[in-house]
Amino acid sequence: MLSLLKTIRHAIASWWSEFTLQTKLLAVVTMVVSLVMSGLTFWAVNTIQQDARMNDTRFGRDLGLLLAANVAPLIADNNLTEVAQFSQRFYSSTSSVRYMLYADENGEIFFGIPFWEAEVENSLTIKRRIQLPEDYPGDGEKPMVRQHTTPDGIVTDVFVPLIVNKKYLGVLAIGINPNQTAVISTNFTRDVTIAVFITIWVMVILAGVINALTITKPIKELLVGVKQIATGNFKQRIDLPLGGELGELILSFNEMGERLERYEEQNIEELTAEKAKLQTLVSTIADGAVLIDNNMQVILANPTAERIFGWENADVVGQNLLHHLPPAVQMEIANPLYEMAAGECESAEFRIFINQPTPRTIRILLTTVLNVQRESIKGIAITVQDITREVELNEAKGQFISNVSHELRTPLFNIKTHIETLYDYAEDLDLQKRQEYLQTVNHETDRLTRLVNDVLDLSKLESGRNYSFDGVDLAQAIEQTLRTYQLNAKDKSVELVQEVAPNLPLVMGNYDLLVQVFGNLIGNALKFTKAGGKVAIRAYQLDFKPNHTQFPPVRIEISDTGIGIATEDQHAIFERFFRVENRVHTLEGTGLGLSIVRNIIDRHRSKVHLVSEVGIGTTFWFDLAAFEEKAPAIQVEPIAEEPKITTV
Repeated sequence: MLSLLKTIRHAIASWWSEFTLQTKLLAVVTMVVSLVMSGLTFWAVNTIQQDARMNDTRFGRDLGLLLAANVAPLIADNNLTEVAQFSQRFYSSTSSVRYMLYADENGEIFFGIPFWEAEVENSLTIKRRIQLPEDYPGDGEKPMVRQHTTPDGIVTDVFVPLIVNKKYLGVLAIGINPNQTAVISTNFTRDVTIAVFITIWVMVILAGVINALTITKPIKELLVGVKQIATGNFKQRIDLPLGGELGELILSFNEMGERLERYEEQNIEELTAEKAKLQTLVSTIADGAVLIDNNMQVILANPTAERIFGWENADVVGQNLLHHLPPAVQMEIANPLYEMAAGECESAEFRIFINQPTPRTIRILLTTVLNVQRESIKGIAITVQDITREVELNEAKGQFISNVSHELRTPLFNIKTHIETLYDYAEDLDLQKRQEYLQTVNHETDRLTRLVNDVLDLSKLESGRNYSFDGVDLAQAIEQTLRTYQLNAKDKSVELVQEVAPNLPLVMGNYDLLVQVFGNLIGNALKFTKAGGKVAIRAYQLDFKPNHTQFPPVRIEISDTGIGIATEDQHAIFERFFRVENRVHTLEGTGLGLSIVRNIIDRHRSKVHLVSEVGIGTTFWFDLAAFEEKAPAIQVEPIAEEPKITTV
């Protein structure tokens, strides 16, 4: 039972919640009006009933007095027969009298209509007594009137004392039937009022149900649909089988949803294509690009920016940018970013050195992104440029100029000093002294010439000049180089040996550049080899490897038994102006020879290697590709080199 009541209560509450506020107010007003009208109707009916009862009371009292006045003398004479006849005639002549009872002064009923004395007694011959009201005066002269309810309606009881010559003889009790016309009218009015009340509420309930089914529900569905459309859900549809204006409205809503959905799909396709183009374009930019909104949330980051900041394995889109930047960058750009988001400035530029994820120098450009009307800030574009190479080039350039200036100043100072001495004191110097001064000037001039030539050669190699490569006879190039350095080797008592394999194939290269390589390597070997040492140049073809269609390359080795190169110096031996003699303090040189060698070998698409041990000697070696007779001569572009200058 309780569960049923809860179910009914829940159903009523759910049904009531579906109504709008206006419908609820209308229902409340209808209820109040119906209750007021019903109350007024019941008040009117009650007034009519009270008037009818009052009339019945008056009629009964008058009728009782009239009847008592006629029968009292007969009862005093004990003429009961005449009393009975008179009462019977009176009872038969009117339908208003329901009963008539005569009782003596003790309340014993001795006659009654429609009951006779024989009928008053039961089978046990128990006499019936009249039940008088407690407040009945007994011997009073005025009748007493009361009413009681019966199944047939309200009956008015009139108790009239029978008094003759001031002697109380008993009581006459008369029951007066209600006025049938008034009762019928009252009952009809009451029934009509109840019917009207019930009809009004049935109509209200039916109207509410019809409103919920035909008006409220479609309107609520339309409201939900409009909210869904407003949030971007263009797939929302309303499926209610209604006709009329609401049906047309629902049909128009569904058509609008279909058009918006098609329009959205078209726009999404266009936006997706444009986004793909933009992402492709941004991803191909050499500089790092990051786009953030006004809340510092990352919207877009290209691969270059991810590589610079080490975001390859982190999903930073949608995250706060400042939480993922290196500490040095975060400290530098945090305040400017907030100022730009607040509209206090439009752009900023920073140059920052970072250690993570790899040491590098970066330039960061901040630019605000404005809307079409250029009235509000939509975000901030961050451009990240890796200028590490630029910084190193600038440093290398400055260091190169400093080193060249230093190298030029020493011979120029020596030349100027000795010439001034000869100019000022030539007459005071003997011939031997003058020759020594002139020999020093000549030596410094040669040193200056070598430096200038090496700088020019290195400049040519790095300037982008193209060289023609063709078949080169290594035996001829080696022979020419050895003839040049034969006299120098003899003067230093160093044995100069060549070991060139017979029938050596031609190699792909540039003859002049290879002669320069051989000259620099043999010259360095002679310079750092003591008397009695040995310098050897070897050339031989490597063994042919199976499954290789090309000819095996030719290997060239230049070995000496000189002082050797320490392990800590071997990684920097090919850098500009790096000189081993700075460590051993013996011989002098420009420090550019091995840098030129490396540059030339790089142009031949090969690498120069070295094996060295201090006090034992050094071997430089590299491979050159064999020349194929059918292959045409080629123009070799220069290989870009990251310039590095190290001075020890």
